[in-house]
Amino acid sequence: MSYLANLQLVLPELWLAAVGMALLMLGVFKGDRMTPTLTSLAVLAFVVAAALVVGVTPVKPTTAFAELFVNDRFGAFMKLLVLAGSALSLVLSLGYNEHEKMARFEYPVLFVFATLGMLMMVSANDLIALYLGLELQSLALYVAAAFQRDSLRSTEAGLKYFVLGALSSGLYLYGASFVYGFAGTTRFSALAAMFAGGTTPSVGVVIGIAFVAAALAFKVSAVPFHMWTPDVYEGAPTPVTAFFAAAPKVAATALFVRVLIGPFGHLVAQWQQIIIAISIASMVLGAYAAINQRNIKRLMAYSSIANIGYALVGLAAGTEVGVRGVMIYMAIYVVMVVGAFGCILCMREKGRFVEGIGDLAGLAKTQPLLAAVFAVFLFSLAGIPPLAGFFGKLYVFLAAIEARLYTLAVIGVLTSVVGAYYYVRIVKIMYFDEPAIAFERPIGGSMSTVLTLTGLFTLLFFVYPAPILTGAKIAAAALFPG
Repeated sequence: MSYLANLQLVLPELWLAAVGMALLMLGVFKGDRMTPTLTSLAVLAFVVAAALVVGVTPVKPTTAFAELFVNDRFGAFMKLLVLAGSALSLVLSLGYNEHEKMARFEYPVLFVFATLGMLMMVSANDLIALYLGLELQSLALYVAAAFQRDSLRSTEAGLKYFVLGALSSGLYLYGASFVYGFAGTTRFSALAAMFAGGTTPSVGVVIGIAFVAAALAFKVSAVPFHMWTPDVYEGAPTPVTAFFAAAPKVAATALFVRVLIGPFGHLVAQWQQIIIAISIASMVLGAYAAINQRNIKRLMAYSSIANIGYALVGLAAGTEVGVRGVMIYMAIYVVMVVGAFGCILCMREKGRFVEGIGDLAGLAKTQPLLAAVFAVFLFSLAGIPPLAGFFGKLYVFLAAIEARLYTLAVIGVLTSVVGAYYYVRIVKIMYFDEPAIAFERPIGGSMSTVLTLTGLFTLLFFVYPAPILTGAKIAAAALFPG
């Protein structure tokens, strides 16, 4: 393949790299007064990148740069979700950053470079190329978590995420070195070809897979590698928390799927039990640990842990139907979680943001429209039909049943019932408790737009689900060419 053909396949990544450097130089020369403009330009850059992703994705999976990078429809689907999550999270931050006096030009630049790392992760076709994308994303996220420098909680969140993220990277490199040492390659296609012929993997390769899976479980905040999530979600600025919950979660899930289905797709028996254990632990802990939470952001952290557990149910199936279920679930999850955090960002009283669940008391009486939208997102997260969240869980559970993982599916349904309790409790507080405080009414045009779009998608998904379902089906087929 010619050099120009290689460049064409990585056009979205090149575009974001160029935009990131351009925004950085603009910020350096123009100062923090350019922050709102830079943020708008970053959102526009994500929209252009999405168009480029659609434009350059080939019908059949195509590799570039000596098979280090792969461009396929699976990657395109997940990249579009990542870009949507990043753009919506940036829009949510517009008013917040000005209000909290943290509108510095580095903020949108960090989002651009983190998103660039995510796109590279999604298209990685080699364990080392994957690591480069992973670290580019992580380094930007470490800084973003501690971006509110005057806040002790934010600084603590960034430090915790950095220390535990470094541990995760060490686990990943250790596992990758085992795979390379015993298999002789880090290339996904070479590993897949090696095990496709029925070659029994050595103990070293199995150990390597276990370490790589552990590192990736950290990136998706799955149990038992979830310990950073509640503290980082609570301490980081709320728009950054929304970003953490959306785009990086999608990218890491895509990474998880590509690594296990691609090079190790023929070793399902070796890694399936690991994924089942992680999935069950995440669903159970996410359901029960959230019950006693009093801070809405900590509750959303445990909710995200549980949601990753549900997504991993589809991966545990190890089938094309399972991967399709994961993709449908993540598409719906991104919209729900961005909308929910948009509502949380509207929790402002006398100029200060509040995060207590009790502060939502009587919201339906003081701001009925906001309460109704928030209730839609909460019911959807609980998986109540006919909202979008119900269909996300339906498809991963059906994949588990088809793969005869009946126990896993039953545990998933039962933990969904438990999880519904703390979502419905918030609705009860909003609609039946006496008002505790009066939130400020002005929400802002950008926030209203995000809440309207995400709310309508969540509420009316069942009317026309074909684009997501068809797109996920075509994208999942790219990982199962046989």
